[in-house]
Amino acid sequence: MRIPLAQPEIPASDIEAVVRVLRTPHLAMGPALAEFEQAIARYIGSPHAVAVNSGTSALHLAMRCLNLKEGDEVIAPSFAFAAIANVLLQERLTPVFVDIDPRTLNITPASVEAAIGPRTRAVLVVHTFGYPAEIDTIREITRRHKLALIEDACEALGAEVREKRVGTFGDAATFAFYPNKQITTGEGGVLVTRDPAVARRATVLRSQAKDPSLDWAEQHTEIGYSYRIADINCALGTAQLSRIDPVVEQRQNIAASYEARLQSLPAILPPQSTCPHGRISWFAYVVQLAEDFTRKDRDRVWQSLLDRGIGAGRYFAPLHNQPVLQERSRQSGSLAVTESVASRVLALPFFVGLTEDQIDEVCACLLRLLTPT
Repeated sequence: MRIPLAQPEIPASDIEAVVRVLRTPHLAMGPALAEFEQAIARYIGSPHAVAVNSGTSALHLAMRCLNLKEGDEVIAPSFAFAAIANVLLQERLTPVFVDIDPRTLNITPASVEAAIGPRTRAVLVVHTFGYPAEIDTIREITRRHKLALIEDACEALGAEVREKRVGTFGDAATFAFYPNKQITTGEGGVLVTRDPAVARRATVLRSQAKDPSLDWAEQHTEIGYSYRIADINCALGTAQLSRIDPVVEQRQNIAASYEARLQSLPAILPPQSTCPHGRISWFAYVVQLAEDFTRKDRDRVWQSLLDRGIGAGRYFAPLHNQPVLQERSRQSGSLAVTESVASRVLALPFFVGLTEDQIDEVCACLLRLLTPT
């Protein structure tokens, strides 16, 4: 790609941080891990952070540590990354998919309330593309119904709701640090929580469930996982996190540059650029084609951009239509918005370092592709 969909910013200081770890004997479960966990906890405003090898692993540990049982129902969006479905199915939980707001692309308090049934035990809220969901209102609903609340903030590091960072509202929250995120560890994720019992159990489970508080001969009391993250990844994450505030601001500026060029194009609906209840932390710039466009039209535009060396993405295929979920989930009400939006969304190149000239080229190409001849 001449203009990639995403790419990480790795300055020399990040490389030096990783090299410093490589010059030590501590490549795993060492001091860089503890430093990264402490830095993330301070930034989020949560007392506990457990770093792991991916956001998916963090989400899996959250589900396991909240003591959800086989057959319990978890309310979640269908418009989301497949990790949600995989984790719920691995734990033999039943996803209850709800529809999304057509502009924020998040589930709403009303959709959550309507989906609660006798087997509901938890609500999984995704802060989609870094736009913060109405998590404070949803938290009141879950408290009233005595449900667990999990925040999937994997796309939303730095987002806020009423001047409070996302990730601090639920019983547990997860963040991810894949190379297309606001900060990267290469591969990696973290579980944050205010509950010391959840944090302790997640810490044990991530390393084969070997419990150091028990006698050496009987340290494994439940099934564990190899979810450890290397110290070199953590060193990179700590270096990246030190720049998170200017990164969030730079991504906001890039989003504003796109909006200025696209807001007058009838065939394009830019993403919601303001949030009345908080701050957006832009993960991706995802536009919607006009409602008269079909999935085939969107795919044609997507392929045409790729053919011209411009990165583009199709986020997300609805989870409720995936074959693996056909007999393992249910839906609450119509998912018409999810299906309509999913067939028309298009992610455009978005990363720190994207130039105004590159944005001009992307938007000019879109204009040519979407203007009738």
